[in-house]
Amino acid sequence: MIIEGKNVVLEALKNNITINKMFVQNNLTDNASNQIIKLAKSKGIRIDFVSKDMLDKKTSNRHQGFVCYTTEFEYCEVEDILNIAKQKSEDAFIVILDGIEDPHNFGAIIRTCECAGVHGIIIPEHRACAVNDTVLKTSAGAATNMLIARVGNINNTIEILKKQGIWVYCLETGGQEMTSQNLKGAIAVVVGSEGKGVSRLSRELCDATLSIKLKGSVNSLNASVATAVVVYEIVRQRG
Repeated sequence: MIIEGKNVVLEALKNNITINKMFVQNNLTDNASNQIIKLAKSKGIRIDFVSKDMLDKKTSNRHQGFVCYTTEFEYCEVEDILNIAKQKSEDAFIVILDGIEDPHNFGAIIRTCECAGVHGIIIPEHRACAVNDTVLKTSAGAATNMLIARVGNINNTIEILKKQGIWVYCLETGGQEMTSQNLKGAIAVVVGSEGKGVSRLSRELCDATLSIKLKGSVNSLNASVATAVVVYEIVRQRG
């Protein structure tokens, strides 16, 4: 994969993502650039210093002077997410994405979840966006800090989580207004796709449905915005 931008590259370096080659714009002298270059050199990463025009040809013009070629994103297992919560002595906090297809939405969700202390994100293997260059860029590097599991069947995963004592909520219209619900304890929230929402069977498997109070004429929020609203309501209740 190709990653670009100072924040994304720095987070990749800090999290020991395998970088096969790094291209850096000539004559960068700011502190952030120097920090990235110094860290890359300490890890023995090959750096080619090139012109801005050459970087522009390799990727977008928002690279900020840094473009890297990395290995493919490494997904985790659902068990890894549960284990990290146990290691931190915290109630599990999981977001399940049921068919998010827009990489910008996916990247924004990852960034929100990482900032909010979500232990991990679960996505399906099929008919959904995978972690790609755009997702990494949109997440501002947060994807390198977030455990993301990719599973063959979301519904089976919901049942597994419920057996682990995790309360699984579905985020959809027509449910209980989220601020009226007790969202403490081990919890997973299922967020549906941009067009279809949460699939019928997944919705039926969930313990309850949460909704966000809307006062305008539009009856839904963007998937990444809706995720941010519910995630931070959970954070607020957890204190």
